Amino acid sequence: MNYHKYELTTNPETADILVAFLSDSPFDTFEETADGINAYAPASASKSVIEAQLLDLQSQFDFTWQKELVLGQNWNELWESNFQPVIVGDFCAVRADFHEPIEGMKWELIINPKMAFGTGHHETTWQCIAAIEHLPLSGARVLDYGCGTGILAILASKEGASEVEAVDIEEQSYLNTLENSAINGAQNITARLGTLAAVQSNNFDGILANINRHVILESLPALSKLLKTNGWLLISGILLTDEAIVTEAAEAAGFSKKAMKSRGNWLCGVFEKENV
Repeated sequence: MNYHKYELTTNPETADILVAFLSDSPFDTFEETADGINAYAPASASKSVIEAQLLDLQSQFDFTWQKELVLGQNWNELWESNFQPVIVGDFCAVRADFHEPIEGMKWELIINPKMAFGTGHHETTWQCIAAIEHLPLSGARVLDYGCGTGILAILASKEGASEVEAVDIEEQSYLNTLENSAINGAQNITARLGTLAAVQSNNFDGILANINRHVILESLPALSKLLKTNGWLLISGILLTDEAIVTEAAEAAGFSKKAMKSRGNWLCGVFEKENV
């Protein structure tokens, strides 16, 4: 598959804000750069829709952009040249299969991201990895909503989840989750392509949702229905400025906030479904 790469030049804080807005659009991969971010969209996506959104955002934020075509056969070379291992304390290391093994870690995950978001580099995924270390995953039934590369589903499996259902609307993410689950020997992960309507189970002990504010806000009532009472919900993809609106919406959907941490401009929170 061919992709259009949009190179957005701006400061780090604005780059984070732009990722939050653009993750609702056809872009399915973001790459941090020294000058801002690169955002990738399938070449088949509507350029007029994408570029109209960029022009609208330029009226609100200070950034410039340019576009180039990235041919599908060049993608592996592109991400291999940019993908460096990620280390979260001594709990988890994330590397590609062409990296050398990383010693002294509880878990070492091999993630070959292709065009699926979620290598651990971004603050949202990094925080979710760190949070998983402290979640009650032994024997838990878990849903990974918006699974991307499958990185969180795989880590949940390693941490003792009895079964994990992973779902994503992007076919590349679905296929990448299947591939990475096999590479890491996570045999209890069932990947599905689609929205929450594609999820086959319910009464989950926990849900992982590293997506974006818009999808989280829209999905909170449905996620509450999929959780058992006192089940936990881990969410990320939320900017610091969105904490109040997300917390209010979560409480309206029957959740109580248990923890909220930040890294850079991004939040990661743990909520619990109340007994109502």
